[in-house]
Amino acid sequence: MANRNNAERRPSPEALLREAQQAEQGRLKIFLGAAPGVGKTYEMLTTARAKKAEGTDVIAGIVETHGRKETEALLQGLEIIPRRTISYRDHALSEMDLDAILARRPRLVLVDELAHTNAPESRHPKRYMDVEELLAAGIDVYTTLNIQHVESLNDIVAGITNIRVLETVPDSIVDRADDIELVDLTPEDLIARLHEGKVYVPEQAERAIQHFFSPGNLTALRELALRRTAQRVDAQMVDYMRAHRIEGSWPASERVLVLVDSAQGGNTVVRRAKRMADRLRAQWTAIHVETPAAARSSEAERDKIAQTLRLAQRLGATAISIPGQDEALTVTEYAQSNYFAHIIAAKSERPRWRDFFSESLTQRLIRTAGDASVHIIPRAKDPRRNPVSLENKARKPRRMEVKAYIASLAYVAAATLVAFLLRQALGVSNLAQVFLIAVLASAVTYGLWASLFACLVSILAYNFFFLPPLYTFTIADPENVVALFFYTVVALIASNLAARVRAQAVTARERVRITEELYLFSRKLAGTAKLDDLLWATAHQIALMLKVRVVLLLPENGGLAVKAGFPPEDMLDEADLAAARWCFEKNQATGRGADTLPGAKRRFMPLRTGRGAVGVAGIDSDKPGLLLTPEESRLLDALSDQAALAIDRVNLAAEIDRARLAVETDRLRSALLTSISHDLRTPLASILGSATSLISHGREFDKTIQASLLRTIQEEAERLNRFIGNLLDMTRLESGALSPQNGPVDLSDIIGATVQRASKILQNHQVEIELEPNLPMVRTDMVLMEQVLFNLFDNAAKYAPEGSRIEVAAARENGIVAVRVLDEGDGIPEADLERVFDKFYRVRRGDRQRAGTGLGLAICRGFVEAMGGRLTAANRAARKGAVFTITLPASGMPPPGTLP
Repeated sequence: MANRNNAERRPSPEALLREAQQAEQGRLKIFLGAAPGVGKTYEMLTTARAKKAEGTDVIAGIVETHGRKETEALLQGLEIIPRRTISYRDHALSEMDLDAILARRPRLVLVDELAHTNAPESRHPKRYMDVEELLAAGIDVYTTLNIQHVESLNDIVAGITNIRVLETVPDSIVDRADDIELVDLTPEDLIARLHEGKVYVPEQAERAIQHFFSPGNLTALRELALRRTAQRVDAQMVDYMRAHRIEGSWPASERVLVLVDSAQGGNTVVRRAKRMADRLRAQWTAIHVETPAAARSSEAERDKIAQTLRLAQRLGATAISIPGQDEALTVTEYAQSNYFAHIIAAKSERPRWRDFFSESLTQRLIRTAGDASVHIIPRAKDPRRNPVSLENKARKPRRMEVKAYIASLAYVAAATLVAFLLRQALGVSNLAQVFLIAVLASAVTYGLWASLFACLVSILAYNFFFLPPLYTFTIADPENVVALFFYTVVALIASNLAARVRAQAVTARERVRITEELYLFSRKLAGTAKLDDLLWATAHQIALMLKVRVVLLLPENGGLAVKAGFPPEDMLDEADLAAARWCFEKNQATGRGADTLPGAKRRFMPLRTGRGAVGVAGIDSDKPGLLLTPEESRLLDALSDQAALAIDRVNLAAEIDRARLAVETDRLRSALLTSISHDLRTPLASILGSATSLISHGREFDKTIQASLLRTIQEEAERLNRFIGNLLDMTRLESGALSPQNGPVDLSDIIGATVQRASKILQNHQVEIELEPNLPMVRTDMVLMEQVLFNLFDNAAKYAPEGSRIEVAAARENGIVAVRVLDEGDGIPEADLERVFDKFYRVRRGDRQRAGTGLGLAICRGFVEAMGGRLTAANRAARKGAVFTITLPASGMPPPGTLP
């Protein structure tokens, strides 16, 4: 069967897809070193010159020689792209010119110092992002990198050297590399180069030797570089084997797979696998196969498996649990598909007589393992008995409830009745198949043990009621003995197969149910915009699916606060809060059943995304022992990941709103300050100048000049009063304090009063008023409506040339009254027809634009909408100019002066 599966294996689609994607992009080669000064740039330039000699189009995007003559000599003859200069805080910074390289499109570009941080205002904040853009454009890249700049090794390097490197690159860029060339140098040779001044100037070199470049540090960094390179090469080899359908495992790769089950001694097997992986310096994985038999195991056995898998994770393994029908075949297929060289399993302890009937697990592993080595480990004997385990064993639930056996007995009784009817009515002699149906029905409905019980009862019933001599358990005819024996065998096989199919169906239904609930949960989260609703939905879903109590905590005021829970009244004590804070800060599970603070009442899991932890989920249950089985732990991880992403989405939306509000506030503040600086200072300057002139030289001026100066003071004071009035009106609108006193008003009165009030503003324009006869009264606030028309007249006077006409027209239209203010200016650009109503926004009109605050039209629209009307802007169709239309509801009262 294993050979047949191997013959049907095809190349990995994922590996082929990666190859196809890489074929469309440029190739990346990293010259990796353990420390500065090992010669990465020198080796990169040497390789690039060899490529150029072969005819490859090579350019130097950016190469840092650090004044080393040997390195500068290698640059001779290579085309160098001039650097781009960026001005930042009175400093000129030079960076790689990415656009020039993309425009030049060479075959190969040299980019030194991959972890470099670009200057502000660059397209990308990090140089490795520039490299990714070059690769996406199909350009090959040679680059250099030190091992201490790899993100996943940053903490390890800091622990070795006591120096934390701030510039790092993600591991994905290293895994993306098509080639990694390790540039190696012994610590003694590197220190000698430092003394010779080939790495740093003498003063820097001496300090470097005393701190970073000690022999111990360099040896540790060298080992890290070798291991990281080996990991990448191993990953490339696995991808190659999958893409080219290479079966088995190659001696070059060492991977260890250990089988975990619920039998005694599982922890010993895992520790042996850890020691073997350490000796081989190999990656290792702990695997558990969920067979139908495992699905029927007790809670104690499930807890033991979960503890063993958790131990493997603490020891550095990857722990997985996969479904399968045959444990040995599933393990070997996984090992072959993932190219494991070693399989470790515990020795089978079943009785030897069973080997005559079927192979043991270890025998099947050896037979189906292919090229992988199988290591059989003896199980450790534990002389002491765990009282808790004994108690659990004593309380182990029966394999089937009583009702299952009663129902199986009913199936057999029904089969017996049918058999009686068939014999009496049709004279059928062979009735064994009728009882076989009862056995199958019991297996499909209630499982294996109930079907075995039904098999036994049906054999007895068939013998007692239908095999002569009747109504005894004696069998007289040898032929009936043979028939009954084969019926028993068939019934046992059929019941076993039917029970197995039922177990598979139950497992499949459970997985479908969980998948459906996860899908519905994700849809619920996607449609939730409020954080409180999202947290409540998450807490309810976790509690519903895992049957636990749940609390959700989010950061608040420098600490953590409970934001949701199920049941809602559940609170936390100080020990639980301390465990939750540690979980959030360290981004690791803590509390009950975890390695850290196991004495806490609850178990806390971080809700994490790519940006870090966004909150903490705490769960608790009255169930003794472990809180969650391995399947439930995976389900909790899935729920937590979805909730974390949804919380992060809501937080990001809130941050965007706050950022947008801050930008809008800054814009309004800037516009207000600009407006105040002009519209306050200009009239104040005129008032102050006129008043000063009157005080100082008033007696010298004749009455005409004095009257002119007083008139200037009055006009500018009125202008200043209008400006302050606009600010106060806008404040009233935004605070919601505006409450119009609507009532029936005659438009002719309002328009006449407003024209008279604005006579000074309109004195250089021709004003024409056209009102429809018998115009009905409108429901509006007379004071606010007058202010609206005044602002519209002021706006028309600003933007219309002197001597032009400003028209006011009012007419009835479809049950409403429309009031229009038309001017003969240049009109409004189409893009600004709505923006003119924004605060502090003014259409630019060059030299003809008069001073203004940009508040008048915003106030007009606010007032009109508060009165239940509508204000729009448009351009005149027949001639140049703008038209502002106010639509107001009619009051229903007849026009003034008409008879009722």
